[in-house]
Order: sequence, then C-alpha cells, then structure tokens
Amino acid sequence: MPAGSIYGLVGPNGAGKTTLLGILAGLRSPTAGEVCLGVPTTAVTICPDTPVFEPWLTASETVAFSAPIAAPAADELLEEVGLAQVRGRRVGGFSRGMTQRLGLAVALAAQPSLLILDEPCSGLDPAGRFQLLELITRLRGRTTVLFSTHLLADVARICDQLGVLDDGRLAYQGGLAEFSAQWARPVWTVRVRGEAGELVRLLEAEDWVHGAELGPDGSIRVTAYDVGQAEMGLPRVVCRAGMGLLSLAQESDLEAAFLSLTSTTARDGPGAEAMS
Repeated sequence: MPAGSIYGLVGPNGAGKTTLLGILAGLRSPTAGEVCLGVPTTAVTICPDTPVFEPWLTASETVAFSAPIAAPAADELLEEVGLAQVRGRRVGGFSRGMTQRLGLAVALAAQPSLLILDEPCSGLDPAGRFQLLELITRLRGRTTVLFSTHLLADVARICDQLGVLDDGRLAYQGGLAEFSAQWARPVWTVRVRGEAGELVRLLEAEDWVHGAELGPDGSIRVTAYDVGQAEMGLPRVVCRAGMGLLSLAQESDLEAAFLSLTSTTARDGPGAEAMS
C-alpha cells in the first residue's frame, strides 16, 4: 500500500475482510504467516463499522478522552468531520451517520499513520454516505487509509488502489484501471416477459456469448466476448424467442471485472495469494 493512499478492500460477504482488518490491527492473531505494517503498531487505528460510545458523554468529551496530549483539539476534529454544531450534545442521541463521523474524529485523534475503516458507509443513506466519502477523500496524503466495502461505486470514486479478497485469498491487488483491463468482460442484465430459462438456453447457443446465468429474481446475466455483437444480438435473440424485452442494462467495467474475478474459475486460477 503506497503511503498516503486510499486503498479499498472489496470482496463477497464472508470473504474474510473483517478478519483480515482485525489481523492488521492486532485484534486477531493469524494462524500462520507474518504481518508487515511498515509503521509502528502504535500508529495504527481501526474504526469498526458500528462504533459505540458512552451515551452520556458529549461529542467533544468523547473525542477529548481519546486524544493524546499532542493531538489536535477535539473541537478542531469535530469541525473537520462536520459535527461542530453538535459538539455539546450527548452522543446517545446521534444518528447512524453522525456516529460514523464521530468515530472517524475519534480515530483521527490518535494521529494514525495507518487508518483502518471497516465498512465505514454501512447502513448510511445516500447523503450520509456522500459526506463520509468526502471526509475520507480529504485524508489522502495525510494518512494511509485502508477501508473495506462491498460497494464498488465507492471504490471507483475515491480509491487509488484496490484489493479483491475472495474466500480468504487476495485475488487481485493494484490499480483500478489495470483491474478493469485485465478482468472485465462485457456483461448485461436482461429482463424479459416470458420463460427466462428458455432464453438462457438460446443465448448459450450463440457463439458471441461467454455465459448466461438465470438469477433468483428472474433476470439473466449475460457475459459476452464482444460488445458490438452483444448489443445487436441480445435484442435479436429475445425477439426470435417471441418474448417481450423489459430491460437491458450493461454493468460497469469495475463491477463486471469483480464478478469475473470472483467466479469459481478465476478463484482457482493462477495469481491468487493465500491469506492466512
């Protein structure tokens, strides 16, 4: 992880993201291997996805009790995270978004060289998520930020580096553009009025189709070898099947690459690093 960068750790549910972050923070012990942080362990701070504070303390008191003598004043940190107006309120009445921002202020009070955030945007509404991502973006160059998420849009928006964890293995690590270039295949989600299972069989017979999979909601995820052929071929096959085309949406390159990499074939392929 380059110093001062923002690194996004993504992966399916149960991939091991929280476990890995706990190991890096010293909260869990690895069964094998070594952890090299590149900074003193005293310069590492972790903020959980649901930080909990004493409800009877005010925001200023909560931050002040967490800060060493040389740290910025609590009010400065609360100003930075957008909580200056509620510095005197007891934190027991804070919303989820306010609590998340308070957790970030407490974490920054320790002046960390490495800041670990476990699902910082989990459970936030769009406005709260936007505000928190803006706060994290402003930390670039000031500290190294490692955060886990399952929201690829958040990674695309603020991250310099990406790590993909799948089933306990670091399947990819590097830049976002390189990730998309290496793993992305054109992918569409198709919804039809008619027998979707029959359409899957028809699509699989097309030479431009890499794969067609029926989802639990009745949609079909189609992976193609060529964008142009898919754009022309998908409506044609639906029409030939005598079905109504309800919607046809192409996934983002980042999402398509993620789904491609975390498939069974990619997982068992070369280049995956085991994480103990």
